[in-house]
Amino acid sequence: MDELEPLIAAVHKSAKYARVSTEVIRNVGARELAARHSLKEAIKATKKKLHQVGGAYLDESIEYSRWELALQTAADSGDPEQLRCVCLQMMQCHASTRERLPILGEFYARVLQGLPPVHTVLDLACGLNPLALPWMGLAAGVRYYAYDMYLDMAGFLNRFFERLGIQGEAVACDVIQAPPTQHADLAMLLKALPCLEQLDRLASARLLDGLQAQYLLVSFPVRSLGGRDKRMTENYEVHFRELVSGRPWQVQRFAFSTELAFLVRKG
Repeated sequence: MDELEPLIAAVHKSAKYARVSTEVIRNVGARELAARHSLKEAIKATKKKLHQVGGAYLDESIEYSRWELALQTAADSGDPEQLRCVCLQMMQCHASTRERLPILGEFYARVLQGLPPVHTVLDLACGLNPLALPWMGLAAGVRYYAYDMYLDMAGFLNRFFERLGIQGEAVACDVIQAPPTQHADLAMLLKALPCLEQLDRLASARLLDGLQAQYLLVSFPVRSLGGRDKRMTENYEVHFRELVSGRPWQVQRFAFSTELAFLVRKG
């Protein structure tokens, strides 16, 4: 597509989208070019879509280098509470993890209770959720693979894993077009499916079926970013039940004040 490369270049010139994975811009831009009358309209629509699925959730002025220093200091101190404090402060920078903070300990204690030891995790459209590792209670030596569309976030998370001695890897990519193929004990899609469906309405079904994980942890917001209810709990539950209907999976439901979660055992 002749106009696709100019679109990618134009979107990358914007400071807000300069650190978005090229693959994500390419796939969003190709769809917008096919639906718009001009390159200018497609560029504007691509930026709007990227804002809806990512930019709206992330503080624009995250100073990753400052947070890396704080994490290093906390890790060097050997004080778990100091490390948790820094992680909590950092998670305030992303709307999704910020909403989960009031229930953070309860969330992972409830949804992961009773699972066999989790040695491998896939965290798709992760945002800053890997910073919640100190609350997850995963097995020693866990391998943690995180995926999001931001290059600078992926770099920060890789350094977070390294500083804490976690066997992890963060990758900036398009999880819809190139989902992870490795086997895992647990795959997490935390408040991710509504965003991914804005890019591809069939993304949820393909990911749920295609991920090679024994357990899936899927969650949905119960309010909009503006704090409105909009019957989101009821609507998302109906949608999720439709997604898993007819599949031989076991599903547990967990309702929290800020989030609706489902733990799926694929078998």
